Amino acid sequence: MIFGFQRQQVIDNIKKNVAKKQFNAKAELHDPILNSKDTNEVVNKYWQHTQTFSYRLFNPIVRAIFAVAAQILTGRCYIEGLNNLPKSSTAFVTGNHYNQFDVLLMKKLALKKHRRLFIVVEASNLVMPNLIGWAVRNFDSLPIDCNLHYLSRIFPKKVEKVLQKPGWILIYPEEELWFNYRKPRPLKKGAYYYAAKFNQPIISTFTEIQVTPKRELFQRDFYKTKKILHVLPTIYPDPDLKTRENMQKMAAIDFQQKKACYEHCYGQKLTTDFSYEDIAGFAPRDGSL
Repeated sequence: MIFGFQRQQVIDNIKKNVAKKQFNAKAELHDPILNSKDTNEVVNKYWQHTQTFSYRLFNPIVRAIFAVAAQILTGRCYIEGLNNLPKSSTAFVTGNHYNQFDVLLMKKLALKKHRRLFIVVEASNLVMPNLIGWAVRNFDSLPIDCNLHYLSRIFPKKVEKVLQKPGWILIYPEEELWFNYRKPRPLKKGAYYYAAKFNQPIISTFTEIQVTPKRELFQRDFYKTKKILHVLPTIYPDPDLKTRENMQKMAAIDFQQKKACYEHCYGQKLTTDFSYEDIAGFAPRDGSL
């Protein structure tokens, strides 16, 4: 949708979601929709694919292309707070999900610390059409299946294997992508559960979206934007707390840090209502909103 001409419909969906207090609901158009059986089949097929020669051939190529893209396409973006990164070789990373390429800035951050970046994705991303779907299937993806057995038995084993080597696991706890949405949204607990379970720190981040004076070439109702990735204080599990207690505590701290960063960056209190100013860069030329 970032290149599409249906942004107004996506913004309308965001507005409706806010009105219904459904801050983790889908807003994008035409995303693949899978039922539980399809999801299970897609995820199983992906894990089988990771054992093939094809995956072993293309995975390093995709990672290399991704690394180059992260450096080139984020040229106008900045990273602040590198001193907040943990010294540990493994960690979970959380951030706000504002467009299809927000992961590039996270990759840029990982490259600065020479960390391999694994990304938790919805199973539907594996069946995206054309080049995007192919890239997701051949990258360091960790797909989610909402089946309880998968989440409690299979997925933890995949995570544990990843954590055996230096690397970060990126999870977007806001769940769904909301295009150019500035406000931090309520956080799903999955990232914090696995961080607590495996005694891993959370690298807390928030992306500030700044508007430039130039309008986009093909989307004249939008101004171009640039981003600043704020690395916030790392959140560590408390060894004296149980897994569920740590999960709740870490999630609460993460949201408060993101909230405080939002209020500092934009100079206003975080509210749960909707304003078109929440969509960075949106300014129709005819003035109609």
